[in-house]
Amino acid sequence: MIRTIGFGALLAGSMSLSAPAAMAAEFINVLAGGTSGVYYPLGVALADIYGQNIPDARTQVQSTKASVENLNLLQQGRGEIGFALGDSVKDAFEGNEDVGFTKPLDKLRAIAAIYPNYIQIAASAESGAVTVSDLVGKSVSVGAAKSGTEVNARKILGALDMSYDDLGKVEYLPFAESVELMKNRQLDATLQSSGLGSAALKDLSSTQDVTYVSIPAEVAGTLGAPYAAGVIPAGTYPGQDEDIPTLAITNILVTNSDVSDELAYEMTKLLFENLDHMKAAHAAAGAIDIQNAVKNSPIPLHPGAEQYYREQGLLD
Repeated sequence: MIRTIGFGALLAGSMSLSAPAAMAAEFINVLAGGTSGVYYPLGVALADIYGQNIPDARTQVQSTKASVENLNLLQQGRGEIGFALGDSVKDAFEGNEDVGFTKPLDKLRAIAAIYPNYIQIAASAESGAVTVSDLVGKSVSVGAAKSGTEVNARKILGALDMSYDDLGKVEYLPFAESVELMKNRQLDATLQSSGLGSAALKDLSSTQDVTYVSIPAEVAGTLGAPYAAGVIPAGTYPGQDEDIPTLAITNILVTNSDVSDELAYEMTKLLFENLDHMKAAHAAAGAIDIQNAVKNSPIPLHPGAEQYYREQGLLD
């Protein structure tokens, strides 16, 4: 099994990368998430960038259940790049059976740490929920089963000595379906792990009174990296007039070890050369910063991506 190394570690030997024009025709399957989340529009933007700039590349975007499914597909060689939450990436590489990884996914390699996800819990005003402990006895959608969001939900409740048994009812639904149930008064709250400005939550907040549930900062300390204390700034959603304390988790663009060094190099380079395109697809991409791209990865960096960062002076 390959040992986890930090982004700053260098692989032995040198690597020679051919010019893009010399690359063979490539098929690039971008593994995203549900169409109502942030991963999907950013995945569409990535596929567009790669299709326009990598000679003879054929690209497609696959809608998935997000992090956990994306990581399993990458391990199987059924995708060239995918979005995933940092804690799911760590669990996958280590083979954490409790969250659905029956063995270590040893082919996973990092392209870049990108923007943070924020845990965003929207509760109906009628529910009276203001903090996580107020969700006891309430009906809550925790995201699609075994998705990165659902893994987040279990870990956060566990850090507060709570479990699904404390909730009145648990629904395992994607973001958009959760919002529809809330609109129909069939659900008290939805927990969504997403970039700020989620389309599903904007839709919900614009149609009814909701409260964004706070998560105590000490939960981040209990869970440890890659969790960190965060804030949903006031005004992120209609009717949300105050900052909401919550948790943030870094998202990572992941590839696999079978992807060529040349393609991984181009995918990394083109991401950072086309950030305006990414930001136009979703505001969450505004937080993508090359200075943070190589920090604290739970998996090895792909050699092609490493070469790009070395050229940018981020690695020795």
